Amino acid sequence: MKKKIKKTAAKALQRFIDAFAGNGLMQEETHAEGARRITQGMPELCRQTAAEGIVMLKNDGTLPLDRDDCVSVFGRTQTDWFFVGHGSGGDVHAPYTVSFSDALKNAGVFYNDTLMDMYETWCSDPDHLKEDGWWGHWPFHHPEMPLDPETVTEASLQGSTALVVIGRASGEDRDCRLVKGSYYLTDEETEMIRMVTDAFRHTVVILNIGNIIDLAWTEEFGDRISSLLIAWQGGMESGNALTDILYGNVSPSGRLNDTIARSYKDYPSSLSFGRKRAAYYNEGIFVGYRYFEKFAPDRILYPFGYGLSYTRFSCEPLDFACSEDKVSVSVRITNTGTFPAKETVQLWCRLPEGSLPEPERVLCGFTKTGTLQPSESVTAEISCCAKDYSSYDMRSSAFVLEQGEYRFEVNGEYAGSDVRERTAVVEQCEPLYHAGRLLKKRIMDRMPEEIPVTGDRRYMLQDVADGLISLETFIAQLSDTELDALTRGHGAMNSPLGTPGNAGVFGGIISSLRDKGVSPVVTCDGPAGLRLQRYCSLLPSGNVIACTWNTELAQKLYEGAAREMEEAGIDVLLGPGMNIHRDPLCGRNFEYFSEDPLLSGKTAAAVVRGIQSRGASACPKHYACNNQETNRNRHDSRVSERALREIYLRNFEICIKESDPLTVMSSYNKINGVWAHYHYDLCTTVLRGQWHFRGTVITDWWMRRAVSAEFPALRNNAYRIRSQVDVLMPGKMTHFKGGFRRDPQLHLSLRKEDGLTRAEMQRTAANVLRLVLRIKYRKEKEL
Repeated sequence: MKKKIKKTAAKALQRFIDAFAGNGLMQEETHAEGARRITQGMPELCRQTAAEGIVMLKNDGTLPLDRDDCVSVFGRTQTDWFFVGHGSGGDVHAPYTVSFSDALKNAGVFYNDTLMDMYETWCSDPDHLKEDGWWGHWPFHHPEMPLDPETVTEASLQGSTALVVIGRASGEDRDCRLVKGSYYLTDEETEMIRMVTDAFRHTVVILNIGNIIDLAWTEEFGDRISSLLIAWQGGMESGNALTDILYGNVSPSGRLNDTIARSYKDYPSSLSFGRKRAAYYNEGIFVGYRYFEKFAPDRILYPFGYGLSYTRFSCEPLDFACSEDKVSVSVRITNTGTFPAKETVQLWCRLPEGSLPEPERVLCGFTKTGTLQPSESVTAEISCCAKDYSSYDMRSSAFVLEQGEYRFEVNGEYAGSDVRERTAVVEQCEPLYHAGRLLKKRIMDRMPEEIPVTGDRRYMLQDVADGLISLETFIAQLSDTELDALTRGHGAMNSPLGTPGNAGVFGGIISSLRDKGVSPVVTCDGPAGLRLQRYCSLLPSGNVIACTWNTELAQKLYEGAAREMEEAGIDVLLGPGMNIHRDPLCGRNFEYFSEDPLLSGKTAAAVVRGIQSRGASACPKHYACNNQETNRNRHDSRVSERALREIYLRNFEICIKESDPLTVMSSYNKINGVWAHYHYDLCTTVLRGQWHFRGTVITDWWMRRAVSAEFPALRNNAYRIRSQVDVLMPGKMTHFKGGFRRDPQLHLSLRKEDGLTRAEMQRTAANVLRLVLRIKYRKEKEL
């Protein structure tokens, strides 16, 4: 009975999202019209990004393929390709898509068309059509076409090389599972690989996946597998990008964004991942390679940062400079092989033993070369700050460098050392409080002062933009109703105040605010493109972008997305998603970047710079510790302050300091007992105080009801505003129980002696209006 109710609720949510986000509601466009609206340069950027994100894990020389040699392709995914993950971060109406089988036809290469026709015929049979599923219940894979030995043997007579394609889907609101067809291969897939490797001299296995899956079978098959590629989910140009790699138009240059272990149980997170009530992050800072290199090096199948090329490179350190707060390294990278290619340059620091438990080493910088011809060299320069290799000491609430030698290596070559004669404080912080007396005192000591209310003076927001009045003077004239309206969205997805299919609107949601020049701020789901009732570019997933290790390319890709935002009238793209890959089963890992906070943070910063290049706003999400989808609205992430500071907040810090996003989205989950949208120390003490964020914080869509432990008179939206989570999106508390009802707590709280203050409402108004000034009035000056 419970399963039936859950299934009914999931389908109802899918209908709800379809109705408001426009899935299947494309009446105003035909597909041909959508195809004509392809943003100039986007196909090329998508194709390049998808190709650079492909990671070659193994190659015995079989790749690159000769276009004149016949290849036989096995696996239905060649036709039923997974272009991106499911959910708000991926369900974009693409103007076109190129599957792998499409790409082979486009490339004009020699392939076994009889076998491909067999797959296409089988897949198009009504009994074998792929299932689309519904919200949170998308298929993890599509069942394989049955193979018999005769078919495989006959195919092997056409040529000595076979390609086997394995596909997996990931998605929002559900995690991957430790079952065959999700994390593990199905029996049919295993048998397909066995038959193909038995019949063909060369077998290339291609993984079209959103999340890391079990690869223990690659050891069992051993040298029978000639080459192994992770193609990920590369968006609308996926197939063309893969063909570019296979046939040597582009050399593989992707590097792993995560560690691939020999078995799932090797991941330390496996002990608590997926629990409905709470996950205990007992591994602390030892996430990904930080754990494996220290405690279980023999359990690494493929290490973080690993990836093969069609050529070889040498790395020669040239110069090393070190100051109290910065390290700079220059190296000469030379293509010593015979194939044009790009090289990723990684700067690592090996840490000394001290009083704090430390990983063996940490990534503290990276860059990527352009394409180097054989024998060509280039000088690459990388720098990092001391905080990139410091540690958080909870005893002193500070980032420190303990006494000892910090050894720097670039692509395995020693570059120089930073020797600390004594422990140095890199950055002094304040301890984090999640609840209690000390948190209450901190909040009371930092309460804002009220701006005296003047009543309506007929001032316009344009007057603020023109420098005629201050923002405080404009806010002084706002009524309680107008202040209330600035704290919430318009009410539902697909607001009539915005582009059809929008995710929600905030800012000028009532007429009196619009009369004062406060424009509606229109949001759109992302980050794999614009999720609207129109055709928009379907971008490569976050995994792909991170595996390029190319921040310049990531920025250019999203500069293209910014052009589409401008054309569509979108002010805020809800992305990038940037939660840490704590566990390979997390359903939204496809959307996020990495297990490493530096790679995640710098990639996110590049995406933000691209989105904001034309005046709109990015919205990094989900702040913070949204590391599983199971029970995500009620789940509690129990994590130490050190792990928070060094891992789960550090990527957000890098992103905010390097790209200045105008908006940040809080997460659904609790963090040490407090929902993120009520967490004062995360959203005010750290985000605004320590990191100097001056933008707007919005909730993820809808939120949980709660009463403040420190201030019992505060509940729900009043509690949220005291924590400086400015805007409830899309505007109402829930989307099911009770329908779209407004929460009266703000007005009730303002009337109470110990309730929310008007000064706090005014502070939130300032946070929102600064955003409106930036994106609507192009006002860059600090206000």
